[in-house]
Amino acid sequence: MSFESVVEAVRDRVVPDDEEREQLEAVVAELTDRAEAAIAELPVEADTRLVGSTARGTWLAGDRDVDLFVRFSPDLPREQLEEYGLEIGHAVLPDGHEEYAEHPYVKGQYRGFDVDCVPCYAVESATDIRSAVDRTPFHTAYLEGQIEPLADDVRLAKAFLTGIGAYGSDLRTKGFSGFLTELLVLEYGGFREFVEAAADWHPPIEFDPEDHAEKSFEDPLVVIDPTDPERNVAAVCSARNVARVVHYARELLDDPQVESFEASEPAPLSAEDVRERLEERGTTPVALRFSAPDIVEDQLYPQLDKSLAGIEGALERAGFAPLRSARFADDSAVLLVECSVSELPSVARHDGPPVGVRSHAEGFYEAYADDADVSGPFIDEDGRYVVERPREARTPGELLEARLFEVSLGPHVESALEADYDVLVGEEVGALAEEFGIELARYFEPRP
Repeated sequence: MSFESVVEAVRDRVVPDDEEREQLEAVVAELTDRAEAAIAELPVEADTRLVGSTARGTWLAGDRDVDLFVRFSPDLPREQLEEYGLEIGHAVLPDGHEEYAEHPYVKGQYRGFDVDCVPCYAVESATDIRSAVDRTPFHTAYLEGQIEPLADDVRLAKAFLTGIGAYGSDLRTKGFSGFLTELLVLEYGGFREFVEAAADWHPPIEFDPEDHAEKSFEDPLVVIDPTDPERNVAAVCSARNVARVVHYARELLDDPQVESFEASEPAPLSAEDVRERLEERGTTPVALRFSAPDIVEDQLYPQLDKSLAGIEGALERAGFAPLRSARFADDSAVLLVECSVSELPSVARHDGPPVGVRSHAEGFYEAYADDADVSGPFIDEDGRYVVERPREARTPGELLEARLFEVSLGPHVESALEADYDVLVGEEVGALAEEFGIELARYFEPRP
């Protein structure tokens, strides 16, 4: 298929039809009426703003999300903003529930749409924000009048990024937000132009739509927020996801396929499948399994990443040569490190200072001279004191058991581990397949 025919086929799928547009408009009108009626009962003034892709006309067909913001005066104390915001949220969504980002808001369903009713401050500019959500209405205002002619191209870009697993600015995905996608399509002038440019990206890539940057960034992709000269809209994008876009942009241009726009999951692996993969690879994985902390994903995943880095670093320093690592979370959380070395000798070499550095050398020698558990001290070919002492842990599992709480862990992860955890080594990792068969399939059958 040609690029044009693929794009047309995808366009038919991602552009909402008239019926869906009318449904959305009706729902937004009803939700706005509810919000304004609730505002009228308050002792303070406020107004509403529809934000996000539904406000900008760039939502994908079938993505039934509505983000309704309620704006209060910046003079209102934070406690009252939260109180009044929740009061309005529950009036708009009587069956909704409270969630918490920087402050609480109400989330729920209305006539088949997923609705967020979020309080914020009506600040003068995006540089005066009191919380991150205060900036969002400025993004909608900035794109108004600019993005409409490119709305379908934005939808194509969102579908493409979703298909390759790079869409979403949450801290689990670390990908492209809707606003970032819109800015890139606007910058290049269309979807094909975006893809052709991305195929040639050589990070770091930098854009400043308003030519007003006031600071520099070291991220792989830098797009200065047109409403805030000190913010990189692409700050959350990982180097992996930026590279993923480059790879699949080239692939789409070389061999256009509708499948490039369709997210897919691999078939889950069974415990036996995992054991077969490990036998083929000849590696020794070690996995830490524990109850996932009851916190929102944008708090959970940074803590999992920090904890995984701490564990992987400890295994590296001990000599177990980590090959790759991953983290999974559902009811359980898992930190997995696949090691190239399964067992180390009973003794480990410990180098001391050169004998000629008298103050340090004498201290080292005296510390070990009468230690019956070590070999040495002796002098090596470089003139250093050396001892060979018993190794604390000979296997990855032993090291994890011995050093777990000495590594850098996320606070909620550490609390969960203090309550209980399991260490799975080698074939025992197959037990994770029941809960994480798809994640393990992605791990053992990786793709760009």
